Amino acid sequence: MFIAMNRFKVARGSEEVFEEMWRNRDSYLDDVPGFKTFNLLKGPANDEYTLYSSHSTWANRDAFDAWTESEAFQKAHSQARAPQGTYLSHPDFEGFEVIL
Repeated sequence: MFIAMNRFKVARGSEEVFEEMWRNRDSYLDDVPGFKTFNLLKGPANDEYTLYSSHSTWANRDAFDAWTESEAFQKAHSQARAPQGTYLSHPDFEGFEVIL
């Protein structure tokens, strides 16, 4: 199994816009071979930003990589444009092979 995560630093005051963008977009994930689950996680906040993480679970790394090269990926991410100033930086990707 493979877990893919992106960490987002969302500017304070932009949390609702960010969450609504994720609620309203079509991810196209349900039709992708090897996709298991998706969660959007809200983490701690400080004076500058609130930390979020997208968390998807895949059958294996190959299934995830195939999705990132697919038309479904392009369609899903074309809807992910947030207003300028929503993010403090580009998301940080982290990928993990599940051991246990």
